[in-house]
Amino acid sequence: MKIMFIASEAFPFAKVGGLADVTSSLAIALHDLGHDPCLILPRYGSTRIPVQDVRRGNFVVSFMGHSEQVALKMTRLEKGIPVYLVENDDYFGTEEIYTQDDLKRFLFFSLNIPAVISQLDLHPDIIHCHDWHTALVPLWLKKAKMKLPCIFTIHNLAYQGSFDQQFFLDSGLSSVWQEYIPVSAPRPSPNFMGQGILLADIVTTVSPTYASEILTPQYGGQLEQLLNYRRDELYGIVNGIDYDEYNPAADPYLERNYDSTTMKRRADNKLALQTKGRLPQKLDIPLIGMVSRLEEQKGIDLLIRVIEQFIIETKAQLVILGQGREDYQKALTGAALKYPQRVSVFIANDERLARLIYGGSDIFLMPSRFEPCGLGQLIAMRYGAVPVVRRTGGLADTVKDVAEGNGNGFVFQNYNVSEMLEAIKRAEASFYQREEWNNLMRHNMKLDFSWNTSARKYEEIYLRARKMCATQRQ
Repeated sequence: MKIMFIASEAFPFAKVGGLADVTSSLAIALHDLGHDPCLILPRYGSTRIPVQDVRRGNFVVSFMGHSEQVALKMTRLEKGIPVYLVENDDYFGTEEIYTQDDLKRFLFFSLNIPAVISQLDLHPDIIHCHDWHTALVPLWLKKAKMKLPCIFTIHNLAYQGSFDQQFFLDSGLSSVWQEYIPVSAPRPSPNFMGQGILLADIVTTVSPTYASEILTPQYGGQLEQLLNYRRDELYGIVNGIDYDEYNPAADPYLERNYDSTTMKRRADNKLALQTKGRLPQKLDIPLIGMVSRLEEQKGIDLLIRVIEQFIIETKAQLVILGQGREDYQKALTGAALKYPQRVSVFIANDERLARLIYGGSDIFLMPSRFEPCGLGQLIAMRYGAVPVVRRTGGLADTVKDVAEGNGNGFVFQNYNVSEMLEAIKRAEASFYQREEWNNLMRHNMKLDFSWNTSARKYEEIYLRARKMCATQRQ
């Protein structure tokens, strides 16, 4: 199948979060299954990779009452996968991938997709749109009378592309907003995400548990009515990770490489991480790592509230890497200053340090309020760090408590300080049982969270969407 990915990010061209890893890694995995993927992204000012011009790659689109010049550029992902970049300096010439003007920018991007397909004379079998930035693509394809099977993947329902009445009128969306919505469907919400949910042939999200959670008011972000309307075409598929990219046996960012048969070498990474964090170099106490956006979703408020008890009731060290809310950054930095022998905090986006945390920490903490899938716990297990997580979304699908038999981590149920601390203390107690702990680390490193299984599930979804579209045309 010719599969066209449409997204705001893809590694290494543009990356802010896990979305970039997913789009590129899934495309590569589908290529390895024998398919023919390509990607369409904006060309940001920060995208400095070599590109080439595309034949017939210049065109003009009408947007919000005026004409806009668009130029298409091309580069390639690993294994020769084509990547087409939509270039317009007014909308994407900034260094930042996301700005305060994202509604207009990604409305412009999605509006261009039918023209891109026509200009390049592409004939995709599947259009696969990723997250709210591309949620209007099914609308524009229908308006352009392009009857192409369309998949829409929700990576995080908390970000919806919501707008006010003024934008609704100024953008011209008011003239098409309900044009293709079935009469029986709920009224679309004032955001981009709702159109993708209602108009895509199939909706997916990034774990089975999250697919169930978002049908409820607690997790549905006020879109649960739309999602329940599409529940028969809603599927959850757990993300994978690129096992070539995340490989402790070859990772150049580690102090020392290792695998499940050479676990003793891993101690050098722990010592290097402790040195980097200005913590006492001790192999006989657990080192807890956390790599995370410092946002409410990630459970940072729980962590801040538990610090005092953590210091009193455990002997563990804690290393945190991330950026986000200013009040969270200030509170965590304050804790590191107050407890310099126990807590180390890096307010940064640092891939090298992130890899050292995965490869040097004994325990990896993810106390998320909600987590559509989560990649951190998958990478941590690949590197031998044992996860402590809250039972939600993709964390529930990938981490089972050791108390349940054949588990791979420590899980707490409810979003509160006491349950999180109890899970940390259980992990610490297990750490001191050295033989059992080492067996658990080796067990986790041998688990398969690569894209192999997930890519085949997407393959099944694509075939189902093609069949649905063929039936509709008859």
